[in-house]
Amino acid sequence: MNGMLNPFADPGCVSSYVRDTPLKVPGLVDLHKMATLLLAERAPEAARILVVGAGGGLEIRAMAQARRYWRFTGVDPSATMLDVARQTTANCAERTELLLGTAVNAPSGPFDGAVCLLTLHFLNRDERLQTLQEVRTRLNSGGVFLAAHHTAIGSQAETWLSRSAAFAGSANLTSGKAAASGRSMAEQLPLLSPEEEEETFREAGFQEPALFYAAFSFRGWVMTNPVRCKQGERVRSDA
Repeated sequence: MNGMLNPFADPGCVSSYVRDTPLKVPGLVDLHKMATLLLAERAPEAARILVVGAGGGLEIRAMAQARRYWRFTGVDPSATMLDVARQTTANCAERTELLLGTAVNAPSGPFDGAVCLLTLHFLNRDERLQTLQEVRTRLNSGGVFLAAHHTAIGSQAETWLSRSAAFAGSANLTSGKAAASGRSMAEQLPLLSPEEEEETFREAGFQEPALFYAAFSFRGWVMTNPVRCKQGERVRSDA
């Protein structure tokens, strides 16, 4: 696996993740705030939240600061990134469980909500679908799930990826280098179009995926796990 698909094998990338990521992802602080708000619409006061791709711990720290009674289970396939997450979430360690692995290795829950941020763009469609299905089976009936990551935006995919690269780059990054970075991302990352993303969410069994975040090549969706009827109840059908 090359560095584009496995960036967290690079010690330099890992060591600078917490410092650099908010500077590279447009509105990351607000993305975390929006994710917390959207989860809280349905989650109870003492919610259990699953975080897929939790290495670094930034989203857990942000949500824990905003919701003092939430508890978190985070999974990540990088042991080194989980070490970073433990440092980042030290102030909420008593409410945080961090596990090595992917969604397949997460506890069965059930969880009241789940997030997967800046992760799914590393997975091909089949791997994404499996990840999404694993998340959905661990959610409570009616539970909320949020995902945000790079997408391929139509015929201008490379242009938008180049803009993301320019935003993330240093002040002296030339337009040519940003364009080259955008091409490399388009070639090496298994990106889906926004339409394909929503189709995959539905195929995994989620309902009503709705766009809530858009920043250059990044897109974020919120969706729900279908409400399961209790035994003896019938699904309401509004005529």
